[in-house]
Amino acid sequence: MSEDGALVERALSGDKDAYGLLIGRHKAWLYRFIRRHAANAEDANDILQETFASAWRALSRYDPERLFEIWLRRIALNKCRDLGRKHAVRRTVFMITHPFVDAEERAPSLSPAADTMMIADESLRRLQKAIAGLPANLREPLVLTALEGLSQKEAAAVLGINIKAVENRVARARAKLAAALDVSQVQDISDVRRQSDG
Repeated sequence: MSEDGALVERALSGDKDAYGLLIGRHKAWLYRFIRRHAANAEDANDILQETFASAWRALSRYDPERLFEIWLRRIALNKCRDLGRKHAVRRTVFMITHPFVDAEERAPSLSPAADTMMIADESLRRLQKAIAGLPANLREPLVLTALEGLSQKEAAAVLGINIKAVENRVARARAKLAAALDVSQVQDISDVRRQSDG
């Protein structure tokens, strides 16, 4: 049994410190993962807390045969999607109630706040913005594989789709990015990962 699996067993048997240890083991990477999907650091922190709260409530349903990390990513991704839907509803309501606001002013920012993501190179900022502008079904597998470093099999497990679908969606995401940017910039996705992890 993995170390995570042992901690889950201890937590389920009433050892509250065991769940705290699980949080400690996974908090840093999970925050980075969520931050790549969230519009700002505040949203990312909220989603992180909600993810760990949901994981605690569902802990008895965790399958120790699966990687705990994959299970957590799936919960976090669902929370990111939920927040994205809430923001979309708010934007729609705002546009209906404020029809004369200039479209540029009401458009959501696709790039993370500059004070939290200091990427000096303009080409990387453009790439990051282009990635954020991809449809969710293309962005998510691309982020999981190219930025998070998951294998296609692991990404498929997180997304609940098959490996071939991950492969196809990543290829389509790269093609869309190539059309939006210089083709050479699509190869620099790993630079976004390195700089945002730093």
